[in-house]
Amino acid sequence: MASVKAFVLGNGKSRLQVNLHNLKKCGKVYGCNALYRDFTPDVLVATDHPMSLEIEKSGYEGEFWARTPTVSARKIDINFGFSSGPIAVSMAARNAHRPIYLIGFDLMGENGNINNVYAGTDNYKPLKDKETYWGNWVNQISTIMKKQFPTSKFIRCVDNTSFTPEEWRMIENYHEIKFEDFNESINNTLWQRQKE
Repeated sequence: MASVKAFVLGNGKSRLQVNLHNLKKCGKVYGCNALYRDFTPDVLVATDHPMSLEIEKSGYEGEFWARTPTVSARKIDINFGFSSGPIAVSMAARNAHRPIYLIGFDLMGENGNINNVYAGTDNYKPLKDKETYWGNWVNQISTIMKKQFPTSKFIRCVDNTSFTPEEWRMIENYHEIKFEDFNESINNTLWQRQKE
């Protein structure tokens, strides 16, 4: 039996190039933090306490994981200290998805400013704030890909302006795909399923 694909959604602005609703028809979707405001993934992760409280108070009913268990949140018990995006990647790998697509993992800011779909909203930095330090994300995802799940396949969606850390280029199970090729692949999958 073929493995189910996973799509892990970061909240970098490049994510806006993908129709998220199409992804649910092609695999399992993992997401982070305020994504729940616009879209319900199969699994939602929030490691930041204020964000977790926001999700809890919203009455969110989907599968939700947080550092502190609540009425609606299950307790994250892996990779202590990791951020939400890397935790979501790790969860997808633990659930043996193959391949695992990383979408909206932009890492760097935009012209020195924060690069996040939800910048300027509750529990996020202001729109014009300085970019978030991205080195921790790089190190955490490197650990997941190289040390924890070296037999899993990770594919990050990129465009012509995307930054790729040099250490990721050296990881054998890390690959990249252009957004246009990724979207074409998803559309082809949906078209094939309509024919069946």
